[in-house]
Amino acid sequence: MNYLESYLNHITFERGLSKLTQSNYARDIKLLLDASNGSKSPLDALKPAHIRQLIAKLHGRGLGGKSIARMLSSWRGFFDYLVKQHGFSSNPCIGMRAPKSAKSLPQALSADQAVQLVDIREDDLLSLRDHAILELFYSSGLRLAELVGLDFNTLDLANGTISVTGKGNKTRIVPVGSHAITATQTWLSARTTIAKPDQNALFITKQGNRITPRAVQYRLKEWAIKQGINSDVHPHMLRHSFATHLLQSSGDLRAVQEMLGHANISTTQVYTHLDFQHLSKVYDQAHPRAKKS
Repeated sequence: MNYLESYLNHITFERGLSKLTQSNYARDIKLLLDASNGSKSPLDALKPAHIRQLIAKLHGRGLGGKSIARMLSSWRGFFDYLVKQHGFSSNPCIGMRAPKSAKSLPQALSADQAVQLVDIREDDLLSLRDHAILELFYSSGLRLAELVGLDFNTLDLANGTISVTGKGNKTRIVPVGSHAITATQTWLSARTTIAKPDQNALFITKQGNRITPRAVQYRLKEWAIKQGINSDVHPHMLRHSFATHLLQSSGDLRAVQEMLGHANISTTQVYTHLDFQHLSKVYDQAHPRAKKS
């Protein structure tokens, strides 16, 4: 019995999880299956002690607490399925916790850097496309997978909104700024010269295919160099910048949570730490009694 294949079919057709989530689950569970084969213990004979040993081994290799926690979540869901559907006696991952790792704050560009990065003036086909991509990243706080998954009919430029499918196939409506609207309208006009009649993807290559996440990452790094940004820029940094700058201006944590598509507000609260970091820096530089002697 191929338990992994059976489980992947379950989360695909019954739970409707995204392809990215399916891929992550498959990778994590294959690691568990390899460990089971290595320990000579059948899957249904794995005990909490086996799981603890595997966690310790992964942690010893330098894997962080967050990654291990994600793996544990994958394994826990897999064993829950096996207990309910295939008669396994217990879930050895119940109550198991990942080792804690130091929290790292997400990196964000300054407002000036973000504007400098997205202010692309070149007007060749790919530059028009990339300008719209960067403006949408910064304007609407999109994830990379969300951006490459956009279809042109998800845009409502008249009302300044876009419909985004995020994690767990959840859809949300996010606002689009005026600069992003203009850049996207310009790109849509250029897009007609290379788009195939049946191509719905908003962002496409010169060959008319949907752009890949890797291509977006590569183009963003190229533009960061061209625009004179010294930081190691990646798509998620623009999402972090969007959230940080919005929170600094509005102070509305709930609104930022909705726009980012976070299920829990605790995920969004990391940006309050970034905001406090910014305020602390201003205080240290400006207040006469803050300067150290």
